[in-house]
Amino acid sequence: MAEPETEDRKPRSDEARSAFVPPGRSESESVTTSEFTIPGGLGVSAGGLTDGSTTSEFAVPEGLDVPSPGGESSETTSEFSLPKGLEAPQPPTAEPEGSAFSLPSTYSTKSAPPAFTPPAGIPAVRLTKEVPWQDRMRTMLRMPVAERPALEPVQKTDESGPAVPRVLDLTLRIGELLLAGGEGAEDVEAAMFAVCRSYGLDRCEPNVTFTLLSVSYQPSLVDDPVSASRTVRRRGTDYTRLAAVFRLVDDLSDPDTAISLEEAYRRLAEIRRNRHPYPGWALTGASGLLAGAASVLVGGDLIVFIAAALGAMLGDRLAWLCAGRGLPEFYQFTVAAMPPAAIGVALTAAHVDVEAAAVITGGLFALLPGRALVAGVQDGLTGFYITAAARLLEVMYFFVGIVIGVLLILYFGVKLGAQLNPDAALNPAERPVVQIVASMLLSLTFAVLLQQERSTVIWVTLTGGVAWSVYGALHYPGGISPVASTAVAAGLVGLFGQLLSRYQFASALPYTTAAIGPLLPGSATYFGLLSIAQNNVDKGLVSLAKAASLAMAIAIGVNLGSEISRLFLRVPGGSAAGRRAAKRTRGF
Repeated sequence: MAEPETEDRKPRSDEARSAFVPPGRSESESVTTSEFTIPGGLGVSAGGLTDGSTTSEFAVPEGLDVPSPGGESSETTSEFSLPKGLEAPQPPTAEPEGSAFSLPSTYSTKSAPPAFTPPAGIPAVRLTKEVPWQDRMRTMLRMPVAERPALEPVQKTDESGPAVPRVLDLTLRIGELLLAGGEGAEDVEAAMFAVCRSYGLDRCEPNVTFTLLSVSYQPSLVDDPVSASRTVRRRGTDYTRLAAVFRLVDDLSDPDTAISLEEAYRRLAEIRRNRHPYPGWALTGASGLLAGAASVLVGGDLIVFIAAALGAMLGDRLAWLCAGRGLPEFYQFTVAAMPPAAIGVALTAAHVDVEAAAVITGGLFALLPGRALVAGVQDGLTGFYITAAARLLEVMYFFVGIVIGVLLILYFGVKLGAQLNPDAALNPAERPVVQIVASMLLSLTFAVLLQQERSTVIWVTLTGGVAWSVYGALHYPGGISPVASTAVAAGLVGLFGQLLSRYQFASALPYTTAAIGPLLPGSATYFGLLSIAQNNVDKGLVSLAKAASLAMAIAIGVNLGSEISRLFLRVPGGSAAGRRAAKRTRGF
């Protein structure tokens, strides 16, 4: 044991005394105070400290101590702690995770409104297999997701289910080819939905805009959705590739065929790698023949035919040169419109007895963007307003490029003394047989420029001849306005095109786009530009407005003919209930 301390122990020196004495010292020991020591009467009793213990100037006086909850006299607290009695209420516990089909906790059957069922019951949507897959998928898309009937997957998959990311990727790749080929937004969505449905992903929502495609798949109401998107970077006109994609989608939608994902990817890769059916020189020759046929259609002769053909071929080669240099399509259209106008002005300045207006008009026929115009109006009529606005804006840019190219040549031609008369209207009504043959040649060459399959060229040629015959019979002997005659002829083109596409289970574009070539407003466009070049702006705007009206009549007529064919032919459901799903563009 340690010996007890005695009184004669040597006292500690002042240097050994510390201002920070631990609080556990005995009362007999003296504690050195510091300059911050509070007098004895105001000292804070803590632990074993006496009145002379060291304290801080921030210490609370002894009479103002806040007792601690545990009964201890001193306890370290935070300045952010809440005083006693002001504790924050605890948040309510979250509801346990359950099923999305279970009734809410606040639901009461006594206060619920009475359920109502129509007297005839809720009609069931029946998707018959006799109709094309386009109509079946279009009916599904026009219905809300909650009202769509459950579908059995067409393609056989293993027990683990389809590979969702790969199915969505295949769907987007197919949609990209269709949209880049000029297909309407609703038909692209129908094809994408058909591919998803074929592999069992029936809770899908495809979305198509002018340059972006996206698709979202909802496995169930309690699982996270899976979404994917793809951007369309390049556009090209190849209706052979378009028809091949439609055949692939048709095979995927056929319950009698089982195509795996690898087989679908292989066929899609072959479609992308296939070369165009016509070489470059054939396309250039078709462009020249199209311009020559259009010039004969508006009253030209053999010299006009040759001049228009040469101008169009030269413009086509210049456009290819600009495309190879990476220039946008706006400048390509501007450059391609100059050679036909230059040849027409040169013939007039040389006092050659030819119809210069027919030469320039024939060159414009090969450049007018009828395909994009029809697709844009069709998207607008079916409710895809964003895509329709983008397509029509593209058409406007192309048209402005053509206007700039022709106006430059006409302006310099007028300054050089070329006698161009905007009042000399073309009169093609004197040779109906020649014009019918010219319209058929125009449709034939237009189909070649669109890279159509050879099996569809004959049908398009005949349809184009019928369309021009109807227009001529209504306008010249009948005396009906050009806009109304054009709309009726375009409606027949749309009707025949839709019937042929249903027969072939393919897209309607190859059967309609080239057939409307003879109806394009080339002469009205030329005379409007000529009037503007001669400072007669009012008359020029009137003529351009007529050209725009004819273009809209063509687009609306084609779409109306297609809708009429769907209205009277067999539809999914076979009754008004099947057509009721088409009411998607109403304002209420």
